[in-house]
Amino acid sequence: MSGTPKRLVTLEHIDVTLGHAQVLSHVDFHIDAGEIVTIVGPNGSGKTTLLRSILGALTPSAGRITRAPGLRIGYVPQKLHIDPTLPLTVRRFLSLPRRVSDTDAAQALEQAGVAALSGRQISGLSGGQFQRVLLARALLTDPELLILDEATQGLDQPGSAAFYQKIEEVRRDLGCAVLMVSHELHVVMAASDRVICLNGHVCCHGAPEHVASAPEYRALFGSGTHGALALYRHDHNHRHEEDGAEAQDDCGPGCTHDHTHTHTHVAKESAQ
Repeated sequence: MSGTPKRLVTLEHIDVTLGHAQVLSHVDFHIDAGEIVTIVGPNGSGKTTLLRSILGALTPSAGRITRAPGLRIGYVPQKLHIDPTLPLTVRRFLSLPRRVSDTDAAQALEQAGVAALSGRQISGLSGGQFQRVLLARALLTDPELLILDEATQGLDQPGSAAFYQKIEEVRRDLGCAVLMVSHELHVVMAASDRVICLNGHVCCHGAPEHVASAPEYRALFGSGTHGALALYRHDHNHRHEEDGAEAQDDCGPGCTHDHTHTHTHVAKESAQ
């Protein structure tokens, strides 16, 4: 059927054992073309192990992973340490380990929103700028699937929101699927088509509103009036501000969205 989205990755009954510890157990999971899927879970729940299995860096001890033939994957890691004394420009960094043309490098930086950084030294970039450069590097493959492993770790909330806004734009413009891991539920769940709650196995999954209200999710991320997570919606219409600058509008200072829409947020419930 022409209306059926292309299945990019399918995991069936995946087990992963590292050393003597079973990290993942009976995980069933898939991602289709064009969707944004977020994986959430506490530390040690197997989120990064799941991503590494999808990337092919880990071989499951049981189960099967099926990838679409010729699947192009772009990957933005959680961390990447570069010696600050190394003289390395952004442009040269994009050509490691394989040289890319000036045209392709410029296009990727443009897509990541940092076209002006090509000649800058990597060591002189801010955390947000460096993450955008890592995003540009991932986009060089023209990915059908873009994978991000807590890619905004260390950024402040406005910086994280701006980065995820860029991810939504990349998905819209390139039509790629996005698979991301993050603890920043208030930002990430709003952008997700589906959320997978993981704790060694899939505890619950579905639309953000469904997962946020699931008992399994609340058991992991808090319960009661002081800790429960709640979803709320509001409509707003305002301009986008670059680099996380404050925008004075209906959404309040620091919001980075640039269009009228209904936006889902996750916020802590306050005690009454």
